[in-house]
Amino acid sequence: MVEDGRIGLAILFGGMSEEHEISVISAGSVWSALDRDRYAVHALGIARDGSWFTMEDPEPLFARGRAPDAAGERVHMITGPGGGLFVGARRLAIDVVFPVLHGPFGEDGSVQGVLELLGLPYVGSGVTASGVSMDKHLMKRLFMAEGLPIADYLSLTRKQIYGSPDVVTRRVSETIGYPCFVKPAALGSSVGITRVKRAGELSCALLAASSLGEKVLVERAVPGRELECSVLGNCELQVAGPGEVVPAGEFYDYQSKYFDDRTRLLSPAPVDASVANRARDLSQAAFRAVDARGMARVDLFYCPGDGRLLVNEINTIPGFTPMSMYPRLWMDAGVQFGELLDRLIQLALDESRAHDYCESG
Repeated sequence: MVEDGRIGLAILFGGMSEEHEISVISAGSVWSALDRDRYAVHALGIARDGSWFTMEDPEPLFARGRAPDAAGERVHMITGPGGGLFVGARRLAIDVVFPVLHGPFGEDGSVQGVLELLGLPYVGSGVTASGVSMDKHLMKRLFMAEGLPIADYLSLTRKQIYGSPDVVTRRVSETIGYPCFVKPAALGSSVGITRVKRAGELSCALLAASSLGEKVLVERAVPGRELECSVLGNCELQVAGPGEVVPAGEFYDYQSKYFDDRTRLLSPAPVDASVANRARDLSQAAFRAVDARGMARVDLFYCPGDGRLLVNEINTIPGFTPMSMYPRLWMDAGVQFGELLDRLIQLALDESRAHDYCESG
């Protein structure tokens, strides 16, 4: 703790991914809601080139939706005994880090690994859980191994897409069919997703998705409703929701998710109690399947025609913007935003103490 007894907390935001802007907006919400009597808060911004900066007043950056560059003080890191995060020769007094990062180099285990090397506790899942949850192909393999219901999908590499386009088109037509969704395997926030209605549209969608990552998923379109649950905890889990997403557009794309005020988020979702209970149970199972910690939003499809519930994906660092479902579901369950942040930070500290106990034992 810092000298006045407060917890030294660093909000880590920005990053090198396509989701940089959303990370900054989320961080602004977290920054505003934290109790300054309880926390001494540092704003640590990662610029688009990967440089780390800190600044006294990050609110203008939050308003612009970008992390700092020359506007802040450069942060350096030293690992090992006596290490940590430094500005010049001054060591930042940080007890715990709250990563508010989305996409590669932030949500995929990269930053989590850096924080492990620095010996800093952090909110959310560890390196392995973050990595497999970011890679939707590996994530779905784990869901299948645990017997969780998922939509049919194909995983393709950039080499297959460019080297054998006719073979890829035939495989998609024979095994997935149309309509289908094409998406990068390792991005979030619906970045790079295309709804493909016919074979003639497939090539452009595959090229667009493969430009954003080495692996691409092609998923069968599910004629159902989009439900989401918010999971909180380490070993003992609590689940809020489900809520329902009614997108403004054809599907819940990047624009609908963060900027289109015609998108409706219904909480609670208008479904029978039995469906809601199954959604919460599946969300817990998905959380445990990837060995997540702290928090996650689990997305599901509900098919009213036959009653099926399918797990779509898990997001280990959900959005914290004013339009984000994760905090909204908890607020509707009676957990206000500030209290939710307190719980997440305490879970991180508890997890660190449990790890230290195991190491010393």
